Amino acid sequence: MTRAQNVYAEALYDLAKGEALGTIIYEEIKTLDKAFEGEKDFLRLLSTPNLSVEERILIIDKSFRGKIHAYTLNFLKLLTEKGYIAKFHECVMAYRDLYNLDNGILPVKVVTAQPLDEKQALRLKVRLSTITGKDVELIQQVDPACLGGIRLDYDGKRVEDTVAGRLEAVRKTLKNTVL
Repeated sequence: MTRAQNVYAEALYDLAKGEALGTIIYEEIKTLDKAFEGEKDFLRLLSTPNLSVEERILIIDKSFRGKIHAYTLNFLKLLTEKGYIAKFHECVMAYRDLYNLDNGILPVKVVTAQPLDEKQALRLKVRLSTITGKDVELIQQVDPACLGGIRLDYDGKRVEDTVAGRLEAVRKTLKNTVL
Protein backbone atom coordinates (compact mmCIF):
# COMPACT_ATOMS: atom_id res chain seq x y z
CA MET A 1 0.00 0.00 0.00
CA THR A 2 1.36 3.38 -0.91
CA ARG A 3 1.56 6.38 1.32
CA ALA A 4 -1.10 8.17 -0.77
CA GLN A 5 -3.79 5.59 0.02
CA ASN A 6 -2.95 5.88 3.72
CA VAL A 7 -3.19 9.67 3.57
CA TYR A 8 -6.58 9.64 1.81
CA ALA A 9 -7.97 6.94 4.09
CA GLU A 10 -6.75 8.75 7.19
CA ALA A 11 -8.28 12.03 6.02
CA LEU A 12 -11.64 10.35 5.42
CA TYR A 13 -11.48 8.54 8.75
CA ASP A 14 -10.59 11.69 10.69
CA LEU A 15 -13.45 13.58 9.02
CA ALA A 16 -15.94 10.77 9.64
CA LYS A 17 -14.80 10.23 13.22
CA GLY A 18 -15.05 13.95 13.97
CA GLU A 19 -18.67 13.88 12.84
CA ALA A 20 -19.44 10.58 14.64
CA LEU A 21 -19.89 8.91 11.24
CA GLY A 22 -16.98 6.46 11.40
CA THR A 23 -19.14 3.35 11.39
CA ILE A 24 -21.58 4.58 8.75
CA ILE A 25 -18.78 5.55 6.35
CA TYR A 26 -16.95 2.27 7.04
CA GLU A 27 -20.05 0.23 6.20
CA GLU A 28 -20.56 2.21 3.00
CA ILE A 29 -17.00 1.85 1.76
CA LYS A 30 -16.98 -1.87 2.64
CA THR A 31 -20.17 -2.33 0.61
CA LEU A 32 -18.72 -0.35 -2.29
CA ASP A 33 -15.50 -2.36 -2.09
CA LYS A 34 -17.44 -5.62 -2.43
CA ALA A 35 -19.45 -4.20 -5.32
CA PHE A 36 -16.32 -2.97 -7.09
CA GLU A 37 -14.70 -6.38 -6.58
CA GLY A 38 -17.58 -7.92 -8.50
CA GLU A 39 -17.61 -5.17 -11.14
CA LYS A 40 -13.95 -4.49 -11.88
CA ASP A 41 -14.92 -2.81 -15.15
CA PHE A 42 -16.54 0.04 -13.21
CA LEU A 43 -13.22 1.01 -11.58
CA ARG A 44 -11.48 0.63 -14.93
CA LEU A 45 -14.04 3.00 -16.44
CA LEU A 46 -13.30 5.54 -13.71
CA SER A 47 -9.58 5.24 -14.47
CA THR A 48 -9.71 5.38 -18.25
CA PRO A 49 -7.94 8.27 -19.95
CA ASN A 50 -10.54 8.06 -22.75
CA LEU A 51 -12.93 10.01 -20.51
CA SER A 52 -12.19 13.39 -19.04
CA VAL A 53 -11.98 13.70 -15.27
CA GLU A 54 -15.21 15.69 -15.36
CA GLU A 55 -16.99 12.86 -17.22
CA ARG A 56 -15.72 10.28 -14.73
CA ILE A 57 -16.86 12.38 -11.79
CA LEU A 58 -20.26 12.82 -13.45
CA ILE A 59 -20.53 9.01 -13.69
CA ILE A 60 -19.86 8.74 -9.94
CA ASP A 61 -22.36 11.48 -9.20
CA LYS A 62 -25.12 9.88 -11.29
CA SER A 63 -24.38 6.43 -9.88
CA PHE A 64 -24.23 7.27 -6.18
CA ARG A 65 -25.74 10.69 -5.35
CA GLY A 66 -28.48 10.25 -2.77
CA LYS A 67 -27.51 6.61 -2.17
CA ILE A 68 -24.40 7.13 -0.04
CA HIS A 69 -23.26 9.76 2.43
CA ALA A 70 -21.84 12.94 0.90
CA TYR A 71 -18.43 12.22 2.49
CA THR A 72 -18.26 8.83 0.79
CA LEU A 73 -19.40 10.32 -2.50
CA ASN A 74 -16.80 13.08 -2.30
CA PHE A 75 -14.13 10.53 -1.37
CA LEU A 76 -14.88 8.59 -4.57
CA LYS A 77 -14.74 11.79 -6.57
CA LEU A 78 -11.46 12.86 -4.98
CA LEU A 79 -9.81 9.48 -5.63
CA THR A 80 -10.99 9.64 -9.24
CA GLU A 81 -9.80 13.21 -9.70
CA LYS A 82 -6.36 12.44 -8.25
CA GLY A 83 -5.99 9.18 -10.21
CA TYR A 84 -6.21 6.81 -7.23
CA ILE A 85 -9.63 5.24 -7.74
CA ALA A 86 -8.01 1.97 -8.84
CA LYS A 87 -6.54 1.82 -5.32
CA PHE A 88 -9.94 2.06 -3.64
CA HIS A 89 -9.56 -1.36 -2.01
CA GLU A 90 -6.25 -0.33 -0.42
CA CYS A 91 -7.91 2.83 0.90
CA VAL A 92 -10.69 0.73 2.43
CA MET A 93 -8.10 -1.54 4.09
CA ALA A 94 -6.28 1.48 5.53
CA TYR A 95 -9.58 2.93 6.80
CA ARG A 96 -10.45 -0.46 8.31
CA ASP A 97 -7.15 -0.57 10.18
CA LEU A 98 -7.76 2.87 11.68
CA TYR A 99 -11.36 2.01 12.54
CA ASN A 100 -10.40 -1.30 14.15
CA LEU A 101 -7.61 0.29 16.17
CA ASP A 102 -9.90 3.00 17.54
CA ASN A 103 -12.69 0.54 18.33
CA GLY A 104 -10.63 -2.31 19.82
CA ILE A 105 -11.53 -4.70 17.02
CA LEU A 106 -9.20 -7.53 16.09
CA PRO A 107 -9.78 -9.07 12.65
CA VAL A 108 -9.02 -12.79 12.69
CA LYS A 109 -8.80 -14.80 9.48
CA VAL A 110 -10.18 -18.28 10.13
CA VAL A 111 -9.31 -20.95 7.56
CA THR A 112 -11.16 -24.29 7.68
CA ALA A 113 -11.89 -27.13 5.29
CA GLN A 114 -15.64 -26.65 5.78
CA PRO A 115 -17.50 -23.46 6.72
CA LEU A 116 -18.07 -22.96 10.44
CA ASP A 117 -21.69 -23.02 11.50
CA GLU A 118 -23.06 -20.09 13.52
CA LYS A 119 -22.60 -21.85 16.86
CA GLN A 120 -18.96 -22.76 16.12
CA ALA A 121 -18.19 -19.24 14.90
CA LEU A 122 -19.75 -17.69 18.00
CA ARG A 123 -17.82 -20.01 20.35
CA LEU A 124 -14.57 -19.24 18.53
CA LYS A 125 -15.26 -15.51 18.60
CA VAL A 126 -16.00 -15.55 22.34
CA ARG A 127 -12.91 -17.65 23.08
CA LEU A 128 -10.63 -15.39 21.03
CA SER A 129 -12.15 -12.27 22.59
CA THR A 130 -11.41 -13.70 26.03
CA ILE A 131 -7.81 -14.51 25.06
CA THR A 132 -7.03 -11.22 23.30
CA GLY A 133 -9.20 -8.83 25.30
CA LYS A 134 -10.51 -7.35 22.06
CA ASP A 135 -13.73 -7.54 20.09
CA VAL A 136 -12.98 -10.17 17.45
CA GLU A 137 -14.16 -9.90 13.85
CA LEU A 138 -14.01 -13.32 12.19
CA ILE A 139 -13.11 -13.40 8.51
CA GLN A 140 -13.90 -16.91 7.39
CA GLN A 141 -12.20 -18.63 4.47
CA VAL A 142 -12.81 -22.17 3.29
CA ASP A 143 -9.77 -24.05 2.01
CA PRO A 144 -10.32 -27.77 1.36
CA ALA A 145 -6.53 -28.21 1.18
CA CYS A 146 -6.28 -27.90 4.97
CA LEU A 147 -8.26 -31.20 5.14
CA GLY A 148 -9.61 -30.49 8.63
CA GLY A 149 -8.89 -28.47 11.74
CA ILE A 150 -8.41 -24.73 11.83
CA ARG A 151 -5.85 -22.03 11.06
CA LEU A 152 -6.01 -18.58 12.60
CA ASP A 153 -4.15 -15.51 11.33
CA TYR A 154 -4.22 -12.36 13.45
CA ASP A 155 -1.88 -9.63 14.67
CA GLY A 156 0.90 -10.99 12.47
CA LYS A 157 0.63 -14.41 14.11
CA ARG A 158 -0.46 -17.75 12.74
CA VAL A 159 -1.95 -20.53 14.85
CA GLU A 160 -1.91 -23.71 12.77
CA ASP A 161 -3.94 -26.70 13.87
CA THR A 162 -4.99 -28.23 10.57
CA VAL A 163 -4.59 -31.81 9.40
CA ALA A 164 -2.45 -30.55 6.51
CA GLY A 165 -0.23 -28.68 8.99
CA ARG A 166 0.17 -31.74 11.17
CA LEU A 167 1.00 -33.93 8.17
CA GLU A 168 3.61 -31.40 7.06
CA ALA A 169 5.19 -31.47 10.54
CA VAL A 170 5.33 -35.29 10.43
CA ARG A 171 6.85 -35.15 6.94
CA LYS A 172 9.58 -32.75 8.12
CA THR A 173 10.32 -34.92 11.15
CA LEU A 174 10.61 -38.04 9.02
CA LYS A 175 12.75 -36.25 6.46
CA ASN A 176 15.21 -35.17 9.17
CA THR A 177 15.27 -38.55 10.93
CA VAL A 178 18.47 -40.51 10.49
CA LEU A 179 17.95 -44.28 10.33
